[in-house]
Amino acid sequence: MSINWQEVRSEFPSLRDWTYLNSATYGQMPRRGRDAMLAHLDRRDERACSDFLDWFDDADRLRGSVARLINCAGSDIAFVPNASTALAVLLQGIDWCAGDQIVTLADEFPNNLYAPCFARGVEFIETPWERFYDAITPRTRLVLLSMLNYSTGFRPPLEELAPYLRERGILLYVDGTQGVGALRFDTGVIRPSMLAVHGYKWMLSPTCAGFMYVEPSLRASVQPKVIGWRSHHAWREVDNLHHGKPEFKDAAEKYEGGMIPFALLAAMEASVNLMLEIGPAQIERRVLELADLLRQRMRGIGAEVADGATPIVSARLTGRDVSAVARELKKRKIVVSARHGMLRVSTHFYNNEDDIDSLMNALRS
Repeated sequence: MSINWQEVRSEFPSLRDWTYLNSATYGQMPRRGRDAMLAHLDRRDERACSDFLDWFDDADRLRGSVARLINCAGSDIAFVPNASTALAVLLQGIDWCAGDQIVTLADEFPNNLYAPCFARGVEFIETPWERFYDAITPRTRLVLLSMLNYSTGFRPPLEELAPYLRERGILLYVDGTQGVGALRFDTGVIRPSMLAVHGYKWMLSPTCAGFMYVEPSLRASVQPKVIGWRSHHAWREVDNLHHGKPEFKDAAEKYEGGMIPFALLAAMEASVNLMLEIGPAQIERRVLELADLLRQRMRGIGAEVADGATPIVSARLTGRDVSAVARELKKRKIVVSARHGMLRVSTHFYNNEDDIDSLMNALRS
């Protein structure tokens, strides 16, 4: 199917005035997302919140849309405010033994570096990708990885390493905040133990709209750490709420505990449905085509750029302070980032060739 990318771009009002190449920091929310959020708030006024139980039906509809996007069941999805919350559920839910190991990659996103330091009695190992398999031992219980490295864009081969870990009984946690929404993620193929996605980047959603996929066998062993009125399986019977110890559902929903941010999730639903309309394969193709074009153009001005099937393009500019470059570009309404001595440029499906031209012309000047 042919996609009219210019028409898609018109969904994003900020792009009229800005050259925005920074979705690895924040994604732009489509107009329909803002409209959906306002529609929910208007509905609260019109109905005086009398239909609040119906809002959960709306949330379940979003579970279904997310499930289609990443190829799983709606019952596998729980809403979380950020990826840190999902990781906390996992780390606090594992019955750790002295000497157990957690392995992650060097230069990972701070979530995956900070939190394991507080798992008592657990050895925490950071390793470069080249020595990843050497770092796995019989004592390894958990591997933490980002779908894309936030600085370099490195994309670990999850389809290769996930079966290797599964055969050894090692849990795999993937932070998909960098990547899901731009690149396809198939939980049916990769089968992670948990996938956490905060939607404010590539999912084009408001901050604090996020979700986690929790694999069914993990749900059987990891209990919720947040207990609230929705913990009991019959929480919809609000006229006669259960008193006593709650009996959890089998679904991932059991990790939510209480109320969820309905207005923010309404905006996320609009963005997810836009992605489903366009098609994840078409989005990935467009994103990577633009990233490849950008790499070629950056090399043309002498930048050092690595290859890779990733929408994050990190360039070393010899003799230039990339933080100062990013600040100067922002003054010209061109938004990129500086990360660890590299200029980080990230392309999404709403970008186009003109955005790349604008960036390159500014860098030359």
